[in-house]
Amino acid sequence: MSIRTIDCELFQEMLFDGAALLEKNKQTIDSLNVFPVPDGDTGTNMSMTMQRAIAEIRQTKPTTVEGVAAALSMGALKGARGNSGVILSQIFRGFSKALKGAKAEVDAQMLANALTVGTEAAYKAVMKPREGTILTVSRLMSEAVNEAAAAGKGAYEIVDVMLESGEAALKKTPDLLPVLKEAGVVDSGGMGLLTIYRGFKMALDGEEIDENMTILFDLNSESDETDKIADDHSNITFGYCTEFFIIHPESDVDEHQVEIFREKLEKIGDSIVVVSDESMIKVHVHSNAPGKVLQLALKLGEIDKIKIENMREQNRELAAKLKANEKELGIVAVSVGSGIDEAFKSLGANQLISGGQTMNPSIDVIAQAIKRANARNVFVLPNNSNIILAAQQAAEISECNVIVIPSKSIVQGITALMSFNPEADVNTNRDAMQEALGNVVSGSVTFAVRDTTYEGRTIATNDIIGMMEGKICAVGKDIASTTAELIELMLAKRNGDGVVTLYYGADTPVENAEALAEQLSEKYPDAEFIVQEGDQPLYYYYLSVE
Repeated sequence: MSIRTIDCELFQEMLFDGAALLEKNKQTIDSLNVFPVPDGDTGTNMSMTMQRAIAEIRQTKPTTVEGVAAALSMGALKGARGNSGVILSQIFRGFSKALKGAKAEVDAQMLANALTVGTEAAYKAVMKPREGTILTVSRLMSEAVNEAAAAGKGAYEIVDVMLESGEAALKKTPDLLPVLKEAGVVDSGGMGLLTIYRGFKMALDGEEIDENMTILFDLNSESDETDKIADDHSNITFGYCTEFFIIHPESDVDEHQVEIFREKLEKIGDSIVVVSDESMIKVHVHSNAPGKVLQLALKLGEIDKIKIENMREQNRELAAKLKANEKELGIVAVSVGSGIDEAFKSLGANQLISGGQTMNPSIDVIAQAIKRANARNVFVLPNNSNIILAAQQAAEISECNVIVIPSKSIVQGITALMSFNPEADVNTNRDAMQEALGNVVSGSVTFAVRDTTYEGRTIATNDIIGMMEGKICAVGKDIASTTAELIELMLAKRNGDGVVTLYYGADTPVENAEALAEQLSEKYPDAEFIVQEGDQPLYYYYLSVE
């Protein structure tokens, strides 16, 4: 039976754990930003907002759910930094409204209402809401949890739905916002929100947040701050990020006047967020005339806690930092699946691009990854014959020296990278990696999506297909037997010996892979069999024989 409610003490612990997990991962979230401006520190801004909210809870010591939510909202508004922080404060303002009157516990419908009202408040606060941002992630989560609550799910199950729907929404953000797809990242604000909610889940499960805890989502970029992209500062239209509070508003200031104020800001800036509470108005805007912004604000009340940052200067500093940290050699690899990611990282790849047979990355995505590698010479491993041409085009438009190693499969890419020597020069590494491509026999095992014929073979939908070097060599009804047949053909190219590596996919239990390797090792005593997690979708196995 599902747990139906969350008591006040546990609700407070969920918020504390959400804040702690966000703080642990703020630099990773910062690195997802597309623009190197003050608002680019999304993880840091959201964390500082969250920390101020937690401080308010600790200071007021509320004893009811309503009191916890009210302190959360007030603290977040006071501490809100940047667009992302202000939007987060509005989501929590919705929590406060939805949980008004709640005393000892929170049920599923209360949580669903909190997400809904919070999302509505966040959309209202942003002058020109854009899909593909934290707003989208919050909205799709609220829709999913409302359906779950209506279906009778308990409060604990609702948090599971929050995470599942939120992660799905986050993965959609590059398709909704072209600049994210161009940079090869998901939305950083959405990632920050999802990290907080992951902390909620950890509190419910009794998990501890240790010193090395990282977020449990797939990322497309490294956590090093220097991975941010430094664009020409001349591309920044509005150069000053201006934030402040309007306190003690004039007695005649109402919602209509606040809306007029927003409209005036729109004429002189962008990235406008204006949110109001009973006693204060929080303002965030990018403009070239921060003085004019403050003059307009003074007509509504007193101004306090003013922060003005020169985004062009920050961009120059970031560009200089990137230049100072530029490496001699960098490696970009197209990868798919967490296990394959780890293999490439362990061999020295410092930028990974999600891609593969059914999701080929664009030229722009590859070019941005090359730029993030921040090296004078960058090796690119396309790892798919359909991606090689895009990689070559990306090399032509890149400012650094790019060497495309024409790897046609994931295992070719891994083998090539094994030959990489960080101490050797560019030409030596190029020759060694290209030579390594011919030293491996690559294979893969998947399933047929339709009836067809291939070189005289009749293939039915859902048949298991074994491919060697991109050609169908084995067809059957059983994964293990078809894989064994394919490996036999691959070993024949190496006279029955060599090192056989089985990278098992997301839909293949490790026990099955290990059993198959043990069975084959008895049949081929001169060969060595290694089982590695690949976690790749669609393919039961990626195989290599060296």
